[in-house]
Order: sequence, then structure tokens, then C-alpha cells
Amino acid sequence: MGDGMALDTTEVTDTELREQTTAFLREELPPGWMDAIDTGDEARYSELRRALDYRDWCRRLGESGYATPTWPAEYGAGLSLAPGQAKHVNEVLNHYKVPRPFNIIGIGMGGPTLITWGSEDQKRDLLRGLATNEEIWCQLFSEPGAGSDVAGLSTRAERDGDEWVLNGQKVWTTLAHIARWGMLLARTNADVPKHKGLSYFVLDMQAPGVEVRPLVQITGDAEFNEVFFDNVRVPDSMRVGPEGEGWRVAITTLMNERVSLSGAGSLAGDAVGGSPIDRLISRHQPVTDPLMRQRLMELYIEGRLIRFNNQRAGDKRKRGAEMGPEGSITKLMQAEYNQRLQKLAVDLEGVGGMAWEPTEATARPEGPLAYLGGMGEDRPAIARGFLRAQANTIEGGTSNVMRNILGERVLGLPKEPDNSRELAWKDIPRSA
Repeated sequence: MGDGMALDTTEVTDTELREQTTAFLREELPPGWMDAIDTGDEARYSELRRALDYRDWCRRLGESGYATPTWPAEYGAGLSLAPGQAKHVNEVLNHYKVPRPFNIIGIGMGGPTLITWGSEDQKRDLLRGLATNEEIWCQLFSEPGAGSDVAGLSTRAERDGDEWVLNGQKVWTTLAHIARWGMLLARTNADVPKHKGLSYFVLDMQAPGVEVRPLVQITGDAEFNEVFFDNVRVPDSMRVGPEGEGWRVAITTLMNERVSLSGAGSLAGDAVGGSPIDRLISRHQPVTDPLMRQRLMELYIEGRLIRFNNQRAGDKRKRGAEMGPEGSITKLMQAEYNQRLQKLAVDLEGVGGMAWEPTEATARPEGPLAYLGGMGEDRPAIARGFLRAQANTIEGGTSNVMRNILGERVLGLPKEPDNSRELAWKDIPRSA
């Protein structure tokens, strides 16, 4: 793919970007796909989508650079576009409902962290597999005793020559059961304050001593996991950033996490559709209940506000600024917005939101990735979306943590009292 369709980004106009992206899709998507979208032929589009080899498509999309257009092209995983340019590429991809990689943790968090902090070898060896969806990534930060206070973690990595020996436990690790690599934060020095004794690694999830145990949630899926490390050996070449500076590297990951969990296609809950309010209205038109109409209008306004905040953040990055706390604004708003949206979707179904006649069309999809989408708008999917949304205000940082971040970093309020910040980690009182 792409041998004859390489994108020339030198002095390219926005119109040319759209034209080149459209030409690329017309050559690579199945015949009739784009015409079906342009003419509104949903039946034809659905037929072509079901027949598409998703893995092969993601590989080809990643190799072309269109899956991660802002990433550096020299690593075989991007187009070196500025965020403002990438916006036009993504709008074309979204218009034609192009399937994207589900590797949201890797693409949304791991890739940007590597681009900022990684060595040349790490970027050359790891970015391509991320973009092509061939190597799924997970995030190994949270622990049973270190959730909201990630810097208090106790997983240890001890130096042994050119390797580190890892022991400890992580929890709530999304996609760990299918991940090839994990972004790991571990304590490498217990004699300094908790934020200063951490180092950041990329962990081989198939290494000896790594054990993954799935956790079943209210939806019946097991997308979260607990992960145990028993004398796992990690090469020092897989350390990202300087030794002891893992917290600074982790901040890059966490800032990008706020954005990836609040954007379209995130794991922050099943969207009712690409344009949620429009899809709800068309499904239940006409909405005669005035209270339901009022809830729809409120959600429409909230959705627009979230979009404007994302646009503001995008404009800031377009000017060359680093990811800032504005991601926490969107993460907080999006989490609570999606919960209200999913509740309304169920309420509009009436009794059908709680009970339905099973049919072949509403059968639960099989496989470890079934929960990541493609389930349509049947009643089981709507009910599942409501259940899944309950995690939105917990995952990726609780809403209370987001409010603390915004209070401190945006409003300039004083930090919460924390006597442990200046103590050596080993001297901090903790439960057995």
C-alpha cells in the first residue's frame, strides 16, 4: 500500500491535503465504499464494512502514515504533519467512516511519549508496530495501593548490570491480556521522595515472570486486568528517559491520556454514534416528551462546548505548545457528559432499554475485542453502553482528581496538603 500514493507534505495546501487523502482512500478502500457514503447507502456500506479484512486494513493504513499523520515520517509511521494539517486528513477519514486502529492506548499515549522521550532506536523499533495496530500497548501505572496517587507506587525495579529486575503488581490495566508492550512506571530508588525515585520502561508483556489476570466488569467483558511481576528482567535499553526521571516522562503519558480518553473512538465508553445527538433524534423521531427534548438540547450544548474546548487545545498545539492541563477539562466534561448521554439513550428506549427479544442481529459478538465497537445501535448495545459508561468517571483519573488538577494548574489554587511529598519513599507510612 502507498507505494504510488506517498503524500507530499511540502508546502501542501489544506485543499490539496484533502484531495490527496481522498485519492488515497479511493485507491485503497473496497470499490463502492466511498460512493455508498456519499449517497447515504447504509446497507451497501454495512455490507462492505463486514467484508473488510480489518487487520490487513489497519496494517496498510498505518504503513501509509494516515493512521498517525502527525508522527515523524522517518520512522515509517506518520506523515510529519502539523496538527492543523492533520485535522484536514482526519476529517476526510471520518467522513468516509474509515476503520481506525483500536490501539488507542498505544497511539494516543505510548507513541507521543516515545516521540518526546524515546531514543532513536526505540522510535525506530516501536512506532511502526503501534501505527499499524500489529502491536497493542497497555499502561502499567495504577496499583492496589497507588491509584489516584500514582507516585506512591511500590513496584520495584532493581539494577542488575544492563538489566532491571522487576517485582510488584499493577491493576486496572486495560488490554493487558492482548498487549505486546506495556508502559511501565516502577520505583528504582526508595531513598528519595516518591516523585523523584521513579523510572519509566517499555515492558515486553510476553517476558518470563509476567502474569496477567483478567477482571470481569459489569458489562460481562474483561477489558481490565491485574498484572503481576515476578523477577521480570527488563533491558536498560527499554528505559524511556533518564533514570529517576520517570515521573516527568509519565506526565507526558498522562497529559495525552486525558485527551485520548476524551476524544472520539476512545475507550471512555461506547458512543451512541459518530454524531450522538443526531443519531438519537433520528432513532426516536419525533421526540414528543418535552422533558426528553430538554435533555437532548442540554446534551447538544454540552457536546458543542466539549468540541470548542478540543478546538482550543488543538489550536494551542498547532502553535507548538506542549500538551497542557486543558486535556483534564475535556476528560472531566466528556466523562460526565457520556454518562448522561448513555442514560438518555436507555430512557428513550422505554421498557425496551431493559428487556428485548434476542435475535441473530442482536447476538453478542465473540472474541477478545468485541467490546471495542462495531456492535451497532441494537438494544443490547445501548444497554451495554450505559453500563460501560459508569467507568468513565474513574478510568484515566477520577473526576475528583481532574478537579484537583484544574484547581491547581488552571485556577492557581494551592495544592492539597501532602506531608509525604518531601519524605523519602521508604519513610512514608503505609498500610501492610
